[in-house]
Amino acid sequence: MTKIASLGAWEALDSRGTPTVACEVMLAGGARGCATVPSGASTGTHEAHELRDGGERYGGRGVLRAVENVRGALAEAVVGLDAGDQAAVDAALCAADGTPSLGRLGANAVLAVSIANAVAAAAAAGEPLWRVTAAGREPLIPLPMVNILSGGAHAGRAIDMQDFLAVPVGASSFREALEWVWRVRAAAAELVAERGLAAALVADEGGLGPALRSNRDALELLTRAIERCGLAPGEQVGIAIDVAATQLVTADGGYRLGVEGRELRAAELARELASWASEHPIVSVEDPLAEDDWDGWESAREPLGGLQVLGDDLFVTSPERLRRGIAEGVGNAVLVKPNQAGTLSTAREVVELAREARYATVLSARSGETEDAWLADLAVGWRTGQIKVGSTMRSERTAKWNRLLRIEAELGDATRFAGREALAPLA
Repeated sequence: MTKIASLGAWEALDSRGTPTVACEVMLAGGARGCATVPSGASTGTHEAHELRDGGERYGGRGVLRAVENVRGALAEAVVGLDAGDQAAVDAALCAADGTPSLGRLGANAVLAVSIANAVAAAAAAGEPLWRVTAAGREPLIPLPMVNILSGGAHAGRAIDMQDFLAVPVGASSFREALEWVWRVRAAAAELVAERGLAAALVADEGGLGPALRSNRDALELLTRAIERCGLAPGEQVGIAIDVAATQLVTADGGYRLGVEGRELRAAELARELASWASEHPIVSVEDPLAEDDWDGWESAREPLGGLQVLGDDLFVTSPERLRRGIAEGVGNAVLVKPNQAGTLSTAREVVELAREARYATVLSARSGETEDAWLADLAVGWRTGQIKVGSTMRSERTAKWNRLLRIEAELGDATRFAGREALAPLA
């Protein structure tokens, strides 16, 4: 009854209006699972490769070839397999593509089948997806990282850093955590408006995107927003920064802060971030150096000690790159994006590798998202401890927050909220 009977696929739109792949997996017993995959803006060079059509349709961003690959080669590879054996299904999908990057059939096509299969298997079992992925372990509601101010590739480079986020480290429940960051965002919007800047328009992930004087100015504004809404900076709400340093690299290997007209070397950038952390309640710094600047990451170890140093473009949800990072002592946390890996099995392997090495894990959405909420279930079932999906507005973001609120309500007294302890360095 749980054998895969057929696959359907079609071209859908993500939150930026860009085509993406949607898939439905139908099982012999009648259960179905549907998934629409996201897409990133600041994509890492080493992540799995989407397949785009080229040509004139959608400016070359169409995915009709990927859709046909779902209906054709990928369907041939998995029809007849047991949907309940996710590892076997994902292995068959990867074998059908036959390339390390999944670029032949498209990582967007492969991931759509992988996720839809997991959703179908959960439906066949009559269980929520989080319970099936938990595999008998206690569920854990993650600590949210919530986008408040955006720059970089998410907001037309209004500021150099890609995101400034609020992390409600002192909250005792997810419900309380989300209400706190809602207050912080509202206070930040008031402060932006008081400066005569636009507070109504939002960036790709729902954050505010004002043109500020400097990156430090953004930190000062966010710290003031935390204080304005009656919360204690650091004690109740901390700050996370997504530097997205790969986007700042110059031809000679430096890092250019365009808004400030400065260029820094790797060690200087690390010290700059450390100085910000000494003045503001920063708890996490993501991608402080570029994706292949391994020496720079090592040089950042001492100045950024005591903070969560989170690798996104560096690790790209790759077991191989994470193993290298662990061996070299680079970073202490990994951002997990299933579409960087191409299958749920590979993404889960990264979570398990990180857990064994005492690296923190943050399950993350992409800037081009969909209304699907499966990411929330994965965070709970995989016990990632942290989740990052954007701001508190735009339906593709709130879909994930609302799913977590529902899971927390349904679990009731059995709910365990990750809280501050989920941040690296882990106790």
